Amino acid sequence: MSHTNDSVVAPDVSSSAASTPESIWQAVLGELELSISKANFTTWFKSTSILRYERGEAVILVPNMFTRNWLQNKYHKDISKALQNVTGERITKISYELHSQAEAVEEQHKKMEEEKLREEQSTRTSIPVPVATMRTPIGSPSIPNATTALNSKYSFENLVVGANNELAIAAARAVTKNPGTMYNPLFIYGGVGLGKTHLIQSIGNAILSADSQKKVVYVTCEKFTDDFIKYIQNSKGREGDSSVFKQKYRTADVLIIDDIQFLSGKERTQEEFFHTFNELHQNNRQVIITSDRPPKAILHLEDRLISRFEGGMIADISMPDFETRKAILRSKCAEKDISLPEDVADYIAQNVQSNVRELEGAVARVIAHCEMNGTEPTQDLAKSVLVSAGSAERRANINPKQILDIVSGFYNIEIDELLAKNRKKEVVWPRQIAMYLMRVEAKTSYPSIGQHIGGRDHTTAIHAFEKVSKLLEGDESLQQEIDILKQKLYL
Repeated sequence: MSHTNDSVVAPDVSSSAASTPESIWQAVLGELELSISKANFTTWFKSTSILRYERGEAVILVPNMFTRNWLQNKYHKDISKALQNVTGERITKISYELHSQAEAVEEQHKKMEEEKLREEQSTRTSIPVPVATMRTPIGSPSIPNATTALNSKYSFENLVVGANNELAIAAARAVTKNPGTMYNPLFIYGGVGLGKTHLIQSIGNAILSADSQKKVVYVTCEKFTDDFIKYIQNSKGREGDSSVFKQKYRTADVLIIDDIQFLSGKERTQEEFFHTFNELHQNNRQVIITSDRPPKAILHLEDRLISRFEGGMIADISMPDFETRKAILRSKCAEKDISLPEDVADYIAQNVQSNVRELEGAVARVIAHCEMNGTEPTQDLAKSVLVSAGSAERRANINPKQILDIVSGFYNIEIDELLAKNRKKEVVWPRQIAMYLMRVEAKTSYPSIGQHIGGRDHTTAIHAFEKVSKLLEGDESLQQEIDILKQKLYL
């Protein structure tokens, strides 16, 4: 990992200065910066300090409860190891405390309010609203605001936190409190149908609710590109004609761009977005971005944009697990005052695994059928709905050709390149991913995989499967990458 001159440099622990808590913490930060990514280091450690250190016990100061929980759960071992390396002492206790007691009081108040809300929800319906995942309300969508393009139906009130989106929602809430300061940019990524758009529009609506004078601009990457193309066509090089375009984007208090991966390969649009980003960021204006993959996985994206995206907060939204999917079903039924039998919920949750959107669609179809026919939901009905929608069948009919199509599109590589005798890194890795998916999702034999990948030997397929499987054991980023590909595969 390369480092710039402003990186944290660990002091010489043998010097007298190293005996102070402040210098010890600086040395710890220096070690941590070498072992984790720049984005994670900036996100989790930038605003930390040390209150005291004495005989193997340390008290670390953190800016908020969310950071405290994250350090405790994700980086506690790393911090302990770094402290031990710096001090030469056995670390027996590390405590994490907020910078101000007021924040602790605020967090307690928040918990009490959430508990009160849960109690109110449980009294309104016999079916409890579970802790699950994002849900999009069933029914006709609201008309987007003509000025902001935000849909008023998207709000934090219809978001339910689950393990698959906890980090993203917490970061989003933090942004609404102090736009442009805490997490800027906020980069949220995840597969199709998992609620990224719902979340980022919730941020925009919450900011406007707190201050209606804020200028919030929400656009898709496609819309940003179209606006830029129109500007080029209309301006013909005259600076004055850029005023409308720049007025829209460079004066925003909050700019929200959906599906930034579509900037891939668009050099002039990337350059314009780079300048727009810089203008906003330098003036402490909030930038919020979504993508179907992390920044480094967006091919043909300029390094300077990747660097800026990684300089902020990066959070992912992953696929919900079985328990979460089942909870989503129950929350949807609660909205319609319909009781969903356990066996029906289990069947739907087990058989619709691709994304939340399809899961909600399956529930909506079951509910609609029951309402139209005045019947109760049964497992046979659920089976009928899933078969007619093709959900269960699609999983059984995945084939190597479909996998090649998805992989080539995701990595922006021609299928012919995947099949050719090409040993370039940018081709070899997608090829190995394709072979892994053929084995896991299509249940293809190793010899057959080799034949589908340009007539290669079966040992090549075995090597690819084993390599990807081993890397998946300890690489969360790769796990998310595979999840996204699976989601695309089952759409």
